[in-house]
Amino acid sequence: MQTTKRLLALLLVLSLVLVMAACGGGSGTADTAPAADGTTPAQAAAPVTENAVYRTLYASEVTTLNYLITGQTNELSIAANVVDGLVEYDSYGNVEPALALSWEQNEDATVWTFQIREGVMWVDKDGNEVAPVTANDWVSSARYACDANNDSSTFYTMSGVVAGADAYYDWTAYQMALPTATDGTDEAGNAVKLVTNEDGEQEVLEEVPEASAEDIGVKALDDYTLEFTLEAPCPYFISMVSFGPYMPVNGDFLAQCGDKFGTSNEYLLYCGAFILSTYQPQQQRVLTKNASYWDKDNVFIDTIQQTYNAEASSIAVTMYLAGDIDQADVSSDLLTAMMADPATADLIHPTRSDTSYSYWYLFNFDPNFDAEYEPDNWALAVNNENFRQSIVHAFNRLPAVATKDRLDPTSMMNKTITPKGFASASKDYTYYGDLAKYTEGDNFDEAAALEYKEKAIEELTAAGATFPVKILMMFNPTVTNAANECQVIEQQIEGVLGTDYIDIIVQSGPETGFLASVRRTGNYAFMSCNWGADYADPQTWTDPFADDSSYSFIYKSTDATTQALYAEYLQLVADAKAITDDMDARYEAFAKAEAFLLDHGFAVPIHISSRSYQMCNLNVFEGQYASFGLANQRYKDQHLYDTSMSLEEYQAAYAEWQAKLAG
Repeated sequence: MQTTKRLLALLLVLSLVLVMAACGGGSGTADTAPAADGTTPAQAAAPVTENAVYRTLYASEVTTLNYLITGQTNELSIAANVVDGLVEYDSYGNVEPALALSWEQNEDATVWTFQIREGVMWVDKDGNEVAPVTANDWVSSARYACDANNDSSTFYTMSGVVAGADAYYDWTAYQMALPTATDGTDEAGNAVKLVTNEDGEQEVLEEVPEASAEDIGVKALDDYTLEFTLEAPCPYFISMVSFGPYMPVNGDFLAQCGDKFGTSNEYLLYCGAFILSTYQPQQQRVLTKNASYWDKDNVFIDTIQQTYNAEASSIAVTMYLAGDIDQADVSSDLLTAMMADPATADLIHPTRSDTSYSYWYLFNFDPNFDAEYEPDNWALAVNNENFRQSIVHAFNRLPAVATKDRLDPTSMMNKTITPKGFASASKDYTYYGDLAKYTEGDNFDEAAALEYKEKAIEELTAAGATFPVKILMMFNPTVTNAANECQVIEQQIEGVLGTDYIDIIVQSGPETGFLASVRRTGNYAFMSCNWGADYADPQTWTDPFADDSSYSFIYKSTDATTQALYAEYLQLVADAKAITDDMDARYEAFAKAEAFLLDHGFAVPIHISSRSYQMCNLNVFEGQYASFGLANQRYKDQHLYDTSMSLEEYQAAYAEWQAKLAG
């Protein structure tokens, strides 16, 4: 019924648009003569050169504007446009100066020095100039992010990287814990301080050496010379400095705001292309071109109007066709009909493929779900490699990815954890070493899946497991087509392996707090997980599998064989991290570690960041681009056009972009 209502609304608007066109309405562009076959060809979009206002809807409100603590893309997309970093990227992913005019590194890449651009000003929400941007602003942001009191979710990008960052974080965390600690004794009878952990158990509060914020390796040598001292050589460091705690903040303003910093547009200062001039939660956000911006000649959109509507996904198409907004996602239930309709077909094109995000299905080695789903039986099964391999080889990506992109699912498919096209040295990373066999091949093999099944049944029966093994597959209901994807995977894998062997149970998680209540607690057996790259090095893709992550929990397995495999993987990662002077050797080593995970069936890669179809009056190929960080969220360098490009125009623009990228 809902789909029928949407289609009726769409047809009503289309009729209105056609009537308006017949009466002389429209954008004022010249008439287009009919083609020889009697049809009217689509007009090429023209840029809006005066009062360019880009209007969109949004349905998910941000919880903070504090870019020094948030790691959420939805929230950082605002910061990306209102605060500049040291560097930025052109439309082909080449690094360019931004607030840093130049930079250099020492011989072993442990000290990086940046010359800060002079004359850049911080402004308030009304555009009034407040203070100059100086090297001290990066010192302020580093000290804030490294202070455990501020609970920055992106501190990890400095941890183990910037000298002194961990020492100061640990010291401030220790100081935070002391007021609630109680006196006690350890097992040896020594006097200690005790704290209650997250499981409600008391544990010893280990003393931490005193550390100072001045010891953090971020220094202002003078007002316009900034120096980073790193814990170890980091040849990819330049790709880290436009994200999170590497973004500047005015220290005086930060101190004045205190806990209010980032709670509204009034409690932010701006040095980016736009100012958040209006911030009314669950009503609207307005970003206005910054008149004081150092590079304002390359900002072609005057205003970005973002209007809140909880039903945005349902009404955006109708509003776009009525001329009320400039971007609308086209849901899968409307896509086929709209592509077949001449009135709308030439307005639809895909969103850009995003290689900064990768998705894979992950096995959980620390099951914490209800007894009805038999967590103990799952623990036996998941620690059996033949069982995991039976699932891996019965998993056919194509039908599942087709639930997200019916027109071109293969362009989204991903066969490795690190996406193809993410990084390269002498060749694309995914073609190094043992990863090449995954990049060029496919895990889907029904015969192999059944062979693994027979081996698993024999071994698991001997271990006391029962069949069918229940596999709790949770999904986030706020993710488009997540339910359909899971149902397709359920039918497909059960169809290969049989319901006598496995019983995949698809369940919806909560609409809010999904990560906290499902993934981070281990409330699943097998589930789609994702990771976004923080910098341009394969090392970033090892973080989800670290021994303190909230993914998979391999490190929590009590099975000796699993632990031995995991220890071998961690050593491979450590070996790769140690190589800093030969990028080919470094990539070869990381590829060996990643292939090891796949060889032993710890994860099943499926696709890169979900691509959707849309009507949008921007040309994304004009915008800044990088396979990591915030570049893709920026509106700088983009023009607003009077209509959306067609699928054919998008494909031509993409081909041209790829050709120029290849040189």
